[in-house]
Amino acid sequence: MNVLLVAGGWSSERDVSLSGAAQIEKALIELGHDVRLHDLSRNFPGFVDAAQASDFAFLNLHGAPGEDGLPQALLDAVGVPYQGSGPAGSFLALNKAASKQLFVRAGLPTPRWDFLTEQPTAGYRPDFDPPWFVKPNLGGSSILMSLVRDPAELPAALDRIFASGDAALIEEGLTGQELTCAVLGDEPLPPILIRPKAGEFFDYTSKYEPGAADEICPAPVDAGLIRDLGAATCAAHKALGLDGYSRADFIYGPSGLMLLEVNTLPGMTQTSLLPRSARVAGLSFAALIARLMELGLARQAKRP
Repeated sequence: MNVLLVAGGWSSERDVSLSGAAQIEKALIELGHDVRLHDLSRNFPGFVDAAQASDFAFLNLHGAPGEDGLPQALLDAVGVPYQGSGPAGSFLALNKAASKQLFVRAGLPTPRWDFLTEQPTAGYRPDFDPPWFVKPNLGGSSILMSLVRDPAELPAALDRIFASGDAALIEEGLTGQELTCAVLGDEPLPPILIRPKAGEFFDYTSKYEPGAADEICPAPVDAGLIRDLGAATCAAHKALGLDGYSRADFIYGPSGLMLLEVNTLPGMTQTSLLPRSARVAGLSFAALIARLMELGLARQAKRP
């Protein structure tokens, strides 16, 4: 097939996107496809024409555009198949304040949170005690994320996010084991236990610098917790109306298993979690790409 590999974009995660795209391109060529790389930030006006000249669009975008559902909406409008979720589910997962509402509705425990669109008045603090994780509402890869232990540091953490043009999510800073689990099709993949080697949480460096974190797959936890992780991952996938694949992040501690967020276009770099989990399940990187394309084509065939 003629595959349009869509990457780059203009979010803060552009470099991560391009790094993963290089691996995906090699896998697509290995699978016998003709590949054209399309960097959205270099030629967004030509995206629809390039897609219509292709048989399939493989999306490797992070943040917005990409996980916000914009490219998916354009591809749906012109009938070009792609892997993963459609526009609505993509946007709901990207928007942390929106997805948390649906997690609660589905009975999925998630840490307490507050949502702010501007700097609050002096003396503000959430109605739960620190520490607090302060996150961009639409951001990913832990960019601009802060762990705030002293309330006096909260305004500065919020200022960094508001300066980027995003809203802020303040989340209860729970302690425990960091775990992630992916779903491929309708089945969960082996979960991963994450142990950062430096820093207090799984930050940008831990995620993308080789060797900066121990990522143990399958996670060395009891069988009951593995079942719970798989069930919660599939439930979150369903609650957001997702398709094909996703990866959910959790923390497990004194409060039990808590769902943090869901990623609809998980990272595909050398150190990314989804390919690692797929390998343990018996799928090479190329086989994972082939399966994602198969699921995307099946989704397209069901569309009216």
